[in-house]
Amino acid sequence: MTPKKIITFLVVLLSALSSFGQEKFTLSGTIIDANSNETLIGVNVVIPELKTGVTTNEYGFYSITIPKGNYTVQISYLGYLTISESISLNQNIKNNFNLFSNETALQEVIITDNKTKIDIKKPEMSVNKLSISAIKKMPVVLGEVDVLKSILLLPGVTNAGEGASGFNVRGGGADQNLILLDEATIFNSSHVFGFFSVFNPDAIKDLKLYKGGIPARYGGRASSVLDIYQKDGNSKGFHVNGGIGLISSRILAEGPLVKDKGSFLIGGRSSYAHLFLKLSEEQKNNSAYFYDLNTKLSYKLDTNNSLYLSGYFGRDVFSLNKSFTNIYGNATLNLRWNHLFSEKLFSNLSLIYSDYYYGLDLDFVGFKWDSGIRNYNIKYDFKNYISDKFKLNYGINGIYYEFNPGTIKPSDENSGINFAQLDKKYAFEPAVYINADHEISDRIALSYGLRYSMFYRLGQSTVNIYADNNPVTFNSALQIYEKATPIGTKFYDRNKVMQSYNYLEPRFSLAYQINDEQSIKASYNRMVQYLQLISNTSSPTPLDVWTPSDSFIKPQIADQVALGYFKNFSDDMYSLEVETYYKEVQNRLDYIDGADLIANKAIEQIILNGQLRSYGLEIMFRKNEGKFNGWISYTLSKSEQQTPGRTSVETGINNGQWYNSVYDKLHNVAVTTSYNLNEKWSFGANFALQTGQPVTYPVGQYDYLGINVPSYGLRNENRLPSYHHLDIAATLTPTKNKNREWKGEWVFSIYNLYNRKNAASINFRQNTDTGSNEAVKTSIFGVVPAVSYNFKF
Repeated sequence: MTPKKIITFLVVLLSALSSFGQEKFTLSGTIIDANSNETLIGVNVVIPELKTGVTTNEYGFYSITIPKGNYTVQISYLGYLTISESISLNQNIKNNFNLFSNETALQEVIITDNKTKIDIKKPEMSVNKLSISAIKKMPVVLGEVDVLKSILLLPGVTNAGEGASGFNVRGGGADQNLILLDEATIFNSSHVFGFFSVFNPDAIKDLKLYKGGIPARYGGRASSVLDIYQKDGNSKGFHVNGGIGLISSRILAEGPLVKDKGSFLIGGRSSYAHLFLKLSEEQKNNSAYFYDLNTKLSYKLDTNNSLYLSGYFGRDVFSLNKSFTNIYGNATLNLRWNHLFSEKLFSNLSLIYSDYYYGLDLDFVGFKWDSGIRNYNIKYDFKNYISDKFKLNYGINGIYYEFNPGTIKPSDENSGINFAQLDKKYAFEPAVYINADHEISDRIALSYGLRYSMFYRLGQSTVNIYADNNPVTFNSALQIYEKATPIGTKFYDRNKVMQSYNYLEPRFSLAYQINDEQSIKASYNRMVQYLQLISNTSSPTPLDVWTPSDSFIKPQIADQVALGYFKNFSDDMYSLEVETYYKEVQNRLDYIDGADLIANKAIEQIILNGQLRSYGLEIMFRKNEGKFNGWISYTLSKSEQQTPGRTSVETGINNGQWYNSVYDKLHNVAVTTSYNLNEKWSFGANFALQTGQPVTYPVGQYDYLGINVPSYGLRNENRLPSYHHLDIAATLTPTKNKNREWKGEWVFSIYNLYNRKNAASINFRQNTDTGSNEAVKTSIFGVVPAVSYNFKF
């Protein structure tokens, strides 16, 4: 029986079983922002009399099936007024709710408390959600609001240092994070080599980070999922908002295509610091800037059908004296169709295109270099609200990949450079999944599922053949690994299967509610990653090259278990989350000493398959309401890698012993606070402290032809100094905003208040006077004051 038939059989069986018992009816609908018709994700819809409820999906839809009767429906969402409404449920009812923001006065509904608290009953764990309003209040470098920098304040999340791109989750690599923008994959999430993220905060509606207990609908990465959705656009009226900063500005416009039915959104950002370079005679031919564009069209065809077309395009441009130009960035496009088959069955069909491009124009040597990765994804997801106790998610998807490891083109006909193309690579990754949310009793809730993923490495490619199928040999005399010499080659035609894999990926989460204030949760998930990032840095760079799994490069297989304790107390004013986890990753790539990664036609000759393990304890204490709120997080963790010898003769990497991975941070402390003094002034502060990044230092030196050459010790047995900084911000909102359409605010911030000189790197060089090797620390930021102006009308 095929996976599709199995899913169909389970759905029919479970639906039939749920039909027995007392007479039941379904309450369903969509929950939207009353001022914009923007659908709201994750809104709580609760029936207090039954102590049950549901949350809206990614498109604002909810459905709950309960016994016939009279009930109170409570609707609550962070940043909005909570409402209560009485209903008489004697038939299926479709009821759409409008929520008003906390800024809006409302008299027609009953207002109840709206607090940010842990959902202790839901089996969801290892998940963090941040509102855009909270992110915008956080002080950041140069005053630029940054989505990615904000998640670094969460437990279990670190980065590779100041000015580094990407992020690390629970000891995993930055390449092991699946980053989605409106379901499209973002392969490089940073502008300006990590100083800013590619996400325009004005265009973002919802952000959710999964560190563990990952639902079965996600796949393809071994560590985490960062799922980001853009706004739909305002279908009630035309509005503009934006901001003007020291080095960049942004603007976003949204409005109706057809009032209350269709909307558009278009937003852009651009930096302009490079314009100041033109004022300098020495720098006038140099440039460094970025720009991006967010777009979205939404249209409601009827009560059961909606269409969405969203896109993103971004580029970074660096140019030195017109002889060196570097351009890179992402482009995505997604066409989605929401269809409501019934009040219990919601579906979403998506056609997705994603592209990451990297280009170099080296005029001084006469050639251009292009590389990148592109994918085409079709996915069909269903959510079946079978009853108030049982819900099913299931679906299929297929991704076709095109990899361009490098194309060399001559800059002009007289350059003497010939056209050259490294073999392009192709792959296909289909998957099918099913996931159930099951409330067993008033105290026990489960979420369990299964993902079946497949991967096909496809031609057109020429593959090297090696003796004993071994592209890396071990020189026992010198105790080093060396590249093997191919004994032949084999060519595969376009789309011919070269290698295939398939894996079952089980997922399981459980919540046991001790009482109304506290619960214990546990989870397990297996994730398989078929794409590998070839990089010799701890932080992703624009030149990093993605490659598919093949006969030499095995898929990464991650298994993670987690156990947590969750508590709300003092009438839900405070929350405490404590989690411990253990994760193992098979087939984590490691590199032989002296590996050359750039433009390498035989990458298999410099890599070895190793393993990674990480474990830790995460604590997060949060104040949920009041003028003063925020959180304190602490993570105690360990991340290690091992590449043992393949035979008894081989020593392996680092003598085959476990060693610190470059993502290992023993201690990680983050504090974020906000204080609303009055309607005019609000303040925010962040403090971050983490153990220094593992590095390898010289343990001695030797003389070679009169030059002192450093001799390095075992991998990553040393560390950079501890990393920490304190940032503050103040927001001034003029009181005259209330009485006019144009509303503005000034944000004043200071990054690194006490001028901590954090080490971005420590390099070693020979001192010209003494001849000895010396360490040189590189720091990027000192104290950085900034001011920006945000507006909307």
